[in-house]
Amino acid sequence: MDTVAIVCYDGFDELDAIGPYEVFENATRFGATWDVTLRTLDDRSTVTASHGLSVGADGLLADVSPDLLVVPGGGWNDRSEAGARTEADRGDLPDAVAAAHERETTVAGVCTGGMLLARAGVLDDRPAVTHRGALDDLRETAAEVVDARVVDDGDVLTAGGVTSGLDLAVHLVDREWGAETADAVTAEMEYEPRGPVHRSG
Repeated sequence: MDTVAIVCYDGFDELDAIGPYEVFENATRFGATWDVTLRTLDDRSTVTASHGLSVGADGLLADVSPDLLVVPGGGWNDRSEAGARTEADRGDLPDAVAAAHERETTVAGVCTGGMLLARAGVLDDRPAVTHRGALDDLRETAAEVVDARVVDDGDVLTAGGVTSGLDLAVHLVDREWGAETADAVTAEMEYEPRGPVHRSG
């Protein structure tokens, strides 16, 4: 797993994307060889996140074939005009997630980004979690809702609330690059991961 794309769209939650980005970038200082970029579906240089932060994009998602695609949430529970629910209804982002997964890309949903994975169909008959405010919505899909901070089902991962993106990213560093690298990252960031992590199999 060498390339990571974090997809950004209007109204995404800043921490959902930037938290994992910082974890992954720090991991490259301690032995990981990830190339991490922020990607958009449409051609633009910046994206406005849910709290008003303007984030620079590295290019189109269509221009890369990442090993890992991270999908942040944002705006689902309060039905924001821009955000995950709008993207789910529009359909382009779920379609892109489904296409990436069909190409054997590992996909990870942070917070209500999991609802975009559900809309893409990649959570069907799989264990999953999302922000607690959207759990009832997730139960209405074909996903199997589990009580966990992070759910690792191999090529599909989900994480609960906003800060759980940090835990998902640390878990992936541990899974792909080992405990020594993950411990170095958490020491550098002075962050203690929370659990539990549900792993299938």
